[in-house]
Amino acid sequence: MLSARAVGLGPALRQTALRPRFVARSPALRALAKRSIQTESLTPSAEQQILNQQRLRRPSSPHFTIYQPQLTWLSSIANRVTGAGLSVLLYGYALAYLVAPGTFDSTHVIEFVAGLPDAVKYAGKAILAAPFAFHSWNGLRHLSWDMGKFLTLKSSYAAGYAVLAATAVSTVALVLV
Repeated sequence: MLSARAVGLGPALRQTALRPRFVARSPALRALAKRSIQTESLTPSAEQQILNQQRLRRPSSPHFTIYQPQLTWLSSIANRVTGAGLSVLLYGYALAYLVAPGTFDSTHVIEFVAGLPDAVKYAGKAILAAPFAFHSWNGLRHLSWDMGKFLTLKSSYAAGYAVLAATAVSTVALVLV
C-alpha cells in the first residue's frame, strides 16, 4: 500500500480536507484547521515601548506582596546592604584621602570630630557602629552555616535572634567607648 506522503498527495489532501466548506461541517476537521495569524509591523521605538510595558507587569523576585517577611531573608538583605554601605564609606574615605591628603589626614579628622557637639558624636558613632556590628555578627552566622551548623529552621531563627541581640549589645558598647 502506498502512503499519501510517498505519492506526494499529502499537501493536496490536506488542502482539500481543510477547505472552509468541509471544515464547517466537521468538528474534528475544525480542530485541525490552521488559524491565520495577523501580524503588524512596528517601529523599533514602539517595540521597545511594548517590551518595557511587559517588563513593568512582571513580579519582582521574591514577590514581596505575597511572601510573609522572614528573619532569614530580611537578615540576608540587611547583611548585603550593610556590607555595601560600609564598603562605600571605606572606599569613599580612601579616595578622598588620595585626592586631598592634607584635608583628610588623621589630625584634621580628629580635630573636626572633637569640635562637634556630643549628641552628633554619639549619633555618628551609632550610625557607624550598628551596621558594622550587624555585618560582623551576621557574617559569623553565615560562616557557621558554611560549616553545617544552625541549618534547621529552629536553630536558624535562634541564631538570627542571637545576631540581633549581639548587634544591639555591641552597638551600645561601641557607642559608649
